[in-house]
Amino acid sequence: MNVSIPRQTLSQFMESAWTSDQVLDGLKAVVTAIGQGAWQVHQQIQAASLADVLGTTGETNVQGEIVQKLDSAGSDIFVEILSKSGRVAAVGSEEIEEAVIGGDDPQQEYIVQMDPIDGSSNIDVAISIGSIFGVWHRKRNEPITDTSLLRPGNEQIGAAYVIYGSSTVLIVATKNSVNGFTLDMDTGTFILTHENIKIPKICKYYSTNEGNFGKLNNQIQTVVEKLRSNHSLRYVGSLVADFHRNLLKGGIFLYPGDSKSPNGKLRLMYEANPLGFIAEQAGGAASNGEKRILDIQPEMLHQRVPLIIGNKVEVEEAISIATRVSS
Repeated sequence: MNVSIPRQTLSQFMESAWTSDQVLDGLKAVVTAIGQGAWQVHQQIQAASLADVLGTTGETNVQGEIVQKLDSAGSDIFVEILSKSGRVAAVGSEEIEEAVIGGDDPQQEYIVQMDPIDGSSNIDVAISIGSIFGVWHRKRNEPITDTSLLRPGNEQIGAAYVIYGSSTVLIVATKNSVNGFTLDMDTGTFILTHENIKIPKICKYYSTNEGNFGKLNNQIQTVVEKLRSNHSLRYVGSLVADFHRNLLKGGIFLYPGDSKSPNGKLRLMYEANPLGFIAEQAGGAASNGEKRILDIQPEMLHQRVPLIIGNKVEVEEAISIATRVSS
């Protein structure tokens, strides 16, 4: 007789895997809060027009972008639930100009940088979207200001993202560990379904906006042309969705700078650093085309950056081709 072994919940996984690691002590509360916020956002997305989260608010955010209703709702949900976790000193959000200060208690030892709703314009057409989080230890005896949040990605102790698609999946990464948890719709509990994720060695896909090809410099055009010749194009236009597929199936994502946006369009603190951390823990790599993403010293909270991320061999080859052609 086959006896099924109950799968671990997110809470059970953290209790068993992180208990003896002092570096991760307290992180459980932060990740739990992210899971609870994701459940609330999932419910908003499922209700969609019934919850009045389709369309725009008519406002423009600090990025100069039109604010979708879900952007605002998602940011409010995660800021509130992270602040109430008792462990977060400050939250930086793509949707908010300045960081939200949660408190200065010694227990509030973490800083969270987030893109609360990635790809939110896609909700109107029922395409996968997501949420992205990077987590840093706050520095002791340092005042909590926007400047104190300007930490390089290599100082992250954890990162996570949620993809809201055919299923809602939470990916959580700590040093040398990436695991995935799928939302049980009936209970609102995340269940361990993807253990010890590693990016496949074979890179099947490349993901980039081919519509921007004419705006790219000659070096990056050469990279894209080479990828076209031996990879299949898969591009959703939602960073989390493209990254998630490449993480599980093997692929490389490129959003380089171009003639219109020479510094790229993705945010270093809210998107590139967290996903770069996850990629590296899964055996991949992330670069701005010149240096490792996690080694960039941020100069401002909403700093933009070019991003090449995914299978390590392909990322390194892309950088090598660009450098060789330009020399």
